[in-house]
Amino acid sequence: MKRLAATVLSILFLAFTALPVAVAQAQEQPRLRVDLDQLNPRVITSASASLTVTGRVTNIGDRRISKLGVRLQLGTRLQSEQQIGDVLAGDKFKDLAATEFVDLEPDELEPGQSAALNLAVPLGQSAKLQFPRPGVYPLLVNVNGTPDFGGPERLAAVTLLMPVLGVPGKAPASRPPSAPSTSLLWPIANSVVHVVSAPLGGPLTLADERLADELAAGGRLDSLVEAARAAEADTKVSSSLCLAIDPDLVATVDAMTRGYQVAGGAPGKGVETAKNWLGRLKALVAGRCVVTLPFADADLTALTKVRAGDATDTALMTTALGGAGTIKNLLGIQPQDGVLWPGGALDSQTVEAIGKAGVKTVLTDSGKLQSRTPLSSGVSIEGTDLRAQPIDALISSALNGPGSTQNGLGAIAFRAGLGGQNEGPERSRLLIAPPRHWAATGTELTTFLERMGDFYAAGLLKSAPLPELLGEGPSGTASVNYDPQDLTAATSGDVTAKMSQLDNETLGLSSAMTMDATKRVRPADVIAPVRLALIRAASTSWRGADAATVTGNARGDLEAIRSQVTVERPKQTIALASGAAPLPVFITNNLPVGVAVQVALKNNVGLRPTDDTQLQAQMVPANSARNRLLPVEALRAGRFSVDVSLTTPDGTPLGSAARFELTSTEYGAITIIITVTAAGALLLLSSRRIYRRIKDSRADRANETAPRVTEDAQV
Repeated sequence: MKRLAATVLSILFLAFTALPVAVAQAQEQPRLRVDLDQLNPRVITSASASLTVTGRVTNIGDRRISKLGVRLQLGTRLQSEQQIGDVLAGDKFKDLAATEFVDLEPDELEPGQSAALNLAVPLGQSAKLQFPRPGVYPLLVNVNGTPDFGGPERLAAVTLLMPVLGVPGKAPASRPPSAPSTSLLWPIANSVVHVVSAPLGGPLTLADERLADELAAGGRLDSLVEAARAAEADTKVSSSLCLAIDPDLVATVDAMTRGYQVAGGAPGKGVETAKNWLGRLKALVAGRCVVTLPFADADLTALTKVRAGDATDTALMTTALGGAGTIKNLLGIQPQDGVLWPGGALDSQTVEAIGKAGVKTVLTDSGKLQSRTPLSSGVSIEGTDLRAQPIDALISSALNGPGSTQNGLGAIAFRAGLGGQNEGPERSRLLIAPPRHWAATGTELTTFLERMGDFYAAGLLKSAPLPELLGEGPSGTASVNYDPQDLTAATSGDVTAKMSQLDNETLGLSSAMTMDATKRVRPADVIAPVRLALIRAASTSWRGADAATVTGNARGDLEAIRSQVTVERPKQTIALASGAAPLPVFITNNLPVGVAVQVALKNNVGLRPTDDTQLQAQMVPANSARNRLLPVEALRAGRFSVDVSLTTPDGTPLGSAARFELTSTEYGAITIIITVTAAGALLLLSSRRIYRRIKDSRADRANETAPRVTEDAQV
């Protein structure tokens, strides 16, 4: 009984100690989701009379929720970067004011159901929600409810940064004494890798129609272009805007205009959509500031690890950084010379590589630069000829996540001087960069640029073209700095190892090619699709994908080229006319370049070549076929098979092996010689054995006939 009681007490103890953890885990499971459609106004001024919030609340849990209500909670004025960061991270803040809860209609939701959220709050000196003075404040949209089997609690919340330029009902506030010169990068880039294959002279194949959807009216890429076009009406916004364009995107859309297909072979439906979008992009960039992204927004540090031991092979890096020519040819605009906005962490080896590739200025996150002096503007990167123009890391963080445009406006206002005791150096220069794969809606993008116009008009910011910021001398020096988190997010070693393997095979294939005098096609153009696919494998949009998936398209492009050089499999069994007879091998080269081809025999137990020189590499001209007669000898009679394969001189495989079925009724001369020699040896050994037997037999008989001496005789 004592043992039983002890056991029961132990179980109860464990159960009660585990209960708080279980309850905590259950509480962490989200029950409601809040989707905001509208927040008006986005910036509070002295003329603002009310604040309106609309959206939807959805039950995403597994229980019915009742007594739903929503209210707004206002936090205290934010005065430091740390406070801004805490709000963006979702940390709780101290309430300054709050409205009464307003019931939702309906106020009871079954799992999967939604209710409209409509909240209008008056602003002013007598209102519940009061902003004491200009600044940036955290604003919480708080939704409470009571789930079945539970009590009332906060079930969902959205935190936003609210810039306040003036207190409602009071006279307009004076502006900060000096406004930072501000430029804004506007990214036009792929959100994912779309291209599956794009062979020389062949059809473009995309993974699906997602790119066409993004180019269509209301799509992500369409919205980015239309918002920038709408901003042309405001000269200050327009002059501060610099388009950052991915050359891979432009080249892909241009190829779509000539027809394409999706994986599986179905014809693409976005040809006209691609033509329309590309035309509007051309009109948008005319006379504007444009900077290039790396091709496919590739992780440049990953590219430096491909063939890292061969410093002379910079083909991938050169191609990834050579997008300015593509943009000029397809859009008719010359991007800013030597200016690059790279993604991912840059190490010292990568910085050196991009400097050698002709880059002069790198636009990079201010958090990735380490300097002994404040980073107020451009700096020189230590040990290089490169200049770094810092992108404000706080604003970039605010623009990346839920409520991105509103939080971005709050962070910009904070940087412009509405932060009170704004820590850090005075921001005389401000370079703003949204996420490279920005997915905000068209309405949000337009609203963001309109509010930027309000900041310029109010004197909070000073509009400055990017070339103006880049034209100033560096304010100091800095070194490139990256932390373990950057390395975790970087392209994995498994991916770069696969890329290196494919790049080696591509190099071996390329070295076997020669330009044909009539076709006039360069070998580099034939293998270019593989090189581009390898660069796409390093795209920052692949974060977290496995190596086989990331490099699959490059592998497919390489195999497609190699399969164009083949050995034909005989349709019938080949009968060798004699023991030593030529084996006919028919080689076809469907590539527009000549290829040095070497023949190899495998699994050839019953056959051997009599002239190894005939297996050595020979050139097969472009788009032609050659019949090679390989002198071989049958090592045995009967039916047998042999695999014939092709390689380049360095051993890179071409096509696939072909199995030859052979029959032979005769032995070759060497085989006969070996057989005769073996028979002679056998005869000699047999004769020797017979001779020894005869000799031993005679000796035995002689011993039997000899007279015997008995013991009696001896006595």
